[in-house]
Formats: sequence, C-alpha cells, structure tokens
Amino acid sequence: MAVDYALYLVTDSTKPILGGRDLVEIVRAAIEGGVTIVQYRDKTSETADLIRTGKALHEVTIKHNVPLLINDRVDIALAVGAEGVHIGQDDMDIATARKLLGVNAIIGVTVSSIQEARTAVKGGANYLGIGTMFATPTKENTKSIIGTAGTKEILNALSAMDEKVATVAIGGINAANIQRVLYQSKATFKALDGVAVVSAVVGAEDPKKAASELQRLIRTPPAFATLSGTAKKCRDVKGLLDAVPAIVKKLGQVTPLCHNMTNLVVQNFAANVALCIGASPIMANYGAEATDLSALDGALVINMGSVTPDGLSNYLFALRAYNACGGPVLLDPVGAGATQLRRDAVKTLMAGGYFDLIKGNEGEINTVAGESGVQQRGVDSGSSTLTGTDKARLAKRLAARERNVVLMSGVTDYLSDGERTYAVSNGHEYLGKITGSGCTLGTTIAAFLAVHREDKLLAALAGILMYEIAAQHAALRDDVKGPGTFVPAFLDELYSISQQAAIGKNGWISAAKVEEMDI
Repeated sequence: MAVDYALYLVTDSTKPILGGRDLVEIVRAAIEGGVTIVQYRDKTSETADLIRTGKALHEVTIKHNVPLLINDRVDIALAVGAEGVHIGQDDMDIATARKLLGVNAIIGVTVSSIQEARTAVKGGANYLGIGTMFATPTKENTKSIIGTAGTKEILNALSAMDEKVATVAIGGINAANIQRVLYQSKATFKALDGVAVVSAVVGAEDPKKAASELQRLIRTPPAFATLSGTAKKCRDVKGLLDAVPAIVKKLGQVTPLCHNMTNLVVQNFAANVALCIGASPIMANYGAEATDLSALDGALVINMGSVTPDGLSNYLFALRAYNACGGPVLLDPVGAGATQLRRDAVKTLMAGGYFDLIKGNEGEINTVAGESGVQQRGVDSGSSTLTGTDKARLAKRLAARERNVVLMSGVTDYLSDGERTYAVSNGHEYLGKITGSGCTLGTTIAAFLAVHREDKLLAALAGILMYEIAAQHAALRDDVKGPGTFVPAFLDELYSISQQAAIGKNGWISAAKVEEMDI
C-alpha cells in the first residue's frame, strides 16, 4: 500500500474532543474529505474495546486504501491487522516492533530533537512525527515545544543523512496555521511530507468539510508568500538604490493604510510620520477591527511597547486576520529581553502567526532568535557584544529561519532576507534622543511593505533610506538646535522627500550608504 502522509489524522476518543459521537463515522467522513493516513490513538480504553474499535476503523480505512496505524500498542496492531504503529520515545523500541510486525509494517516514531531523529532513522523508522509544534491539550507531559524553527533544524539534519525518511509535523496544527507550518518549516533540501491533525478534524462539526479544507490549504501556498515567492530579487546595491525612488513615489500615489497596534507614547508621532511619507494611518489596538481593516490592502504594525494579556490577545487576533489575506505584518518586539513576561510574549507571538518583517535593536533581535543570556535594560539594547559581521550573521540566520525579512537597527542597520544581507549607515544621532524613533521607523517600513510586496527586503530598504536620509537632512538645518527642534524638522523633511519623489526629483537618494555584506 502506497503511503501518502499529506493529511495525517490522529484520533482522539476523549469526551472534550469526541463528545458522544461515533469515532468510526468521524474517520469515515474525514477520509472522504481527504485524510490520507489514520492513527488510532486511545490511551484509556480496555484492550478488548481497543481491538473492537480498531477493527471497525480498519474496515473503513482499507476500503479507501488508507493506512491505519495504532498508537503505541503493537499487540493491538497485530490483532486488528493494521498497517503499522506509531511509537513514542518511551515506548517499545523500533527493532522489537519491526520483529513483531514484519518488514512491510509502517513504523513511525515521535521525535523532538536532532539526536532523536537520527536515532530513529538509523533504527529503521518509516516516518518521523516531529513535534510538538505548538502547545496542545491533547497530549500530556509534552516534552518540548519546538515550533517551526525546531522542526526546520531537524529537517536540515535529516537532509544530510544517507537514509531517507518521511516526516510529518504534529501538535496544535489547524486550518489557521497549517500553511505557515509547511512554509516556515521547509529546510533548504527537505520539506515536511505532511501534517498531523487531531481536534481540527475530530472535534470539527463537519469532519469531511474540515478535512477537505485542510487539504485545500496544504495544496495552496499561503497568501503572505504568494507574491514574494515568485518575484526575481535584485542583489546589486546600485540596482536596489535605483529602484527606491519609484517605490517612494508609488507609496504617495497609493496612500496605503498603515494599521498601528502600538503604545500610547508614540501614537501621535507615528500617525504624523505616516501622513508625511504619504500613508494613511489608523491607530487601532482592538484586534476585532482587523477583520475589516486587513481587507483594505494595507499593512499591520505590532509594537510590543505595552504588553498586557488583553493586548497580546488583540495582537494575535489581528495577526491571524492579516495572515489570512496576505497583508504584510511587521513585529517590533520593544524591550523583548527586558523581562520574563516580554520574553514569553515574544514566544507567544512568534507561535501565533507569520511576520513578514521583524525589526528590533540588537538585544531584541537576540531575544527573538532565542539567544541565551540576553538581558535588556528597559527598551534599550544595552552594551553591544557583537561585531558588525556578527550582527549581520544573526540577522541573516533569523531571517533564514523564519523565511522573512529581519532588520537589526542601530548606528548601522543590518537588513537581511536570509539570502541577501546589507549594512545601512544612514541616520543621525538625534533619532536616538527622541521618543519613538524606532517605533515610527516600523510604521514607515510597514507602509512600504504594503505597496511593494514582491520584494519585501527592497520595500524595507526604501523605507529605511527615506526615514534616515530625512533625519540627516533635518539635522543639518539651521533651525535645528537639538532634539526638540529636530522633530518638526524631521517631519518636514519626510514630507519633502515624498513631494520630490512625486515629481521625479530623486537627488536625495545619492546620500544612501548601503553595503552588501559578504557573509
């Protein structure tokens, strides 16, 4: 029997998920909807009941040429005549299971680390269940939540092995995140062969419809990757800089919506910056509004300046709304490494959706990347511990892991999409002397992401250069005596560049200081 792991159903017989419904009929409907392989998982029923249900399930699966596996229990698999088993790290070893079940049996193993994956492959596993992807109530004693980043590391390691093995991700996967799981977990030379779902089908009101929708999502690229994944990307610095003025002009023509979920301290400044560059700002921190706002072809900024439980819930709601329609989302993890609460908030947000761009200072990017020992002093980055090359490598590594764009801001900014990495040395020290300059840079970049989605790195570069060259122009004005007089002059210069771009006067771009990093 050929094995298709694309949509792997793990059953759940517990009352909160199954209720009083018939598991066999649910599995029948799910297979008709597109489930390609089934694992019967029941940790509480007596052996006789397991065999009875297992045989009934097998009658359904064999009719549709879909393999049936039994969770943990090799004896039940033998009694039922199932095609194989799935075993955990604390269950029967692969060699014994293989001896009992035979060479043709499908044997899968749960793994959550590179070492466990290598051991299982060497032991002869047919496939690996990689996880746990996200926190889930369906599995007790979860050893490790590894997310898409951990899954990608395992896939990278597997691609270097001589032995070939199929892989599925499991844990908290549903219609809201299945496309992102497949997209962000993909390693350079190996992608997931499938995804395992539990409550997304078993707990659905209409299991057939739920399975059909999951199959559709599996076959369709996520909306946020559709444009950027197909466009040819320029690498040459001159080519990038030549393209910037046209993008600035386009922003003024389109006037994209820039939806800011940001702290109260900078809302006024962010709105003024957005207006001056030609965007249309809205300050809306209530997540439910994002359903309507995300349909307006704009972009979303999630700024972690003020972290509260309600705020976090609103961020997640808005993030999912924009992800669903492909609207760009920028994360500004303000003070991410300052407290444990903020570190936990970053993990929650990163697990909750896809960010097209992550912008932060050295300390914040370190925290998002999961570097240990990072402690920020408030929202400041703190003393740098990295060289310029190290910063560029960190930005590139994080961008490659997340399959997005990363900007590490500072005296020199480092911008990367995981393949191309650049150092930008524009700006002025006054930006560091006023409240909200980093936050409003995020607002600026988000507006550019909205109008140039085909190359998000180039869009970000355009925003950075417009913002930082305007700061340089403002600081040189005779009427600017310090940070207090700098702010209105800065807004004027942003507006001036916007107006110059509108009529094709592009001399301002000659001040750009951009260098490609060979790393």
